[in-house]
Amino acid sequence: MNRSATLSRQMPDQPAVQIRVIIGALALMLVLAVVINQTVSTRMALLFATGSALGIVLYYAMFGFTSAFRVLLADGRSAGFRAQMVMLGVACLLIFPALANGSLFGQPVTGFVSPLSVSVAVGAFLFGLGMQMGGGCASGTLFAAGGGNTRMFVTLLFFVVGSVIGITHLGWWQSLPSHAPVSLVKAFGWPLALLLNIAVFATAYWVVTRIERSRHGVVEPILTIRNATWLRGPWPLLAGAVGLAVLNFVTLYLAGRPWGITSAFGLWGGMALQAMQVPIETWSGYSAPAMQQALAAPVLSDATSVMDFGIMLGALLSAGMACKFKPEWSISGRHLLASVIGGLLLGYGARLAYGCNIGAFFSGIASGSLHGWMWIVFALVGNWAGLFVRPLFNLPVPVRASAC
Repeated sequence: MNRSATLSRQMPDQPAVQIRVIIGALALMLVLAVVINQTVSTRMALLFATGSALGIVLYYAMFGFTSAFRVLLADGRSAGFRAQMVMLGVACLLIFPALANGSLFGQPVTGFVSPLSVSVAVGAFLFGLGMQMGGGCASGTLFAAGGGNTRMFVTLLFFVVGSVIGITHLGWWQSLPSHAPVSLVKAFGWPLALLLNIAVFATAYWVVTRIERSRHGVVEPILTIRNATWLRGPWPLLAGAVGLAVLNFVTLYLAGRPWGITSAFGLWGGMALQAMQVPIETWSGYSAPAMQQALAAPVLSDATSVMDFGIMLGALLSAGMACKFKPEWSISGRHLLASVIGGLLLGYGARLAYGCNIGAFFSGIASGSLHGWMWIVFALVGNWAGLFVRPLFNLPVPVRASAC
């Protein structure tokens, strides 16, 4: 079933359920925004609103990194990947000048620039493999779970567990060979760095377009989708690409750094262990002063956590508005096991690679960090390996992009 047909299905037999979902999501968003504004800051409340907008864009555009990689590698379908190239181009155009200046509208800003290391290579590969087993990436897991995908709650739970393990092992991985962080913006200046990145994006766009046309005779558009409305969706992938890039720019201004997701998962796991009286302050990674300070503070004071909550609630609201909120509670044993293993790989890999498809790939490249390019190379290899693992868990290898 193609993307438009899948996403345009409605459930007229459940209008009352959808209305309750909409009201509930709006009420939760309003209450949480007020609490954050009163107990933390207005800026943090605006970050929550930005996260909610990200959840809405992700859900309505069905902007899935995992499925985009899967269908490209399995069948040469390139719409999702081409949309990612546009997203990266717009983000670099917006973010590079601000990073070069060091401030944005008076707000100091910095990018995500990390080392080139064995840790990044291994972590990105494991994350890519986990994407195909767990059924989603970092952003995909959050918006799919928020939209009512019950399997993704399992993936998210073990994403958190894997993050905790990754934090405790990260010191050892960081002792392995590595190269100092490389910022293309600092090395070449932002105009030349932007030109080089745009050239790579355009080349990748052209190559995958040729692959799709040679295999299928036509190229799926990223601008229009038939039989779609803005209220019910799906939105064009191009709208999703531009929306995510602009919202990452907004995040840069509000948070002083680009969009990230997975650092919150290790924090959530640490807070849960603390609540169970586990002495994690003695564990490697959790004993660091910055982590101890984060653990001692309320979770709503953590910008990444606040935005993650917003993504899930934004997706929940969107699912109700689109009349597609319909959780399925029956999960096969193999699918459940795949979510457990996939979640562990996602969490562990994200910590080793200094981020996920958002923090390392999207925001890393948008920060001019060379490690973002290293991440995508090894993550694609991991995704390719995952195509061979999926059938072992009775997971199909579809040739059309879907939500995650």
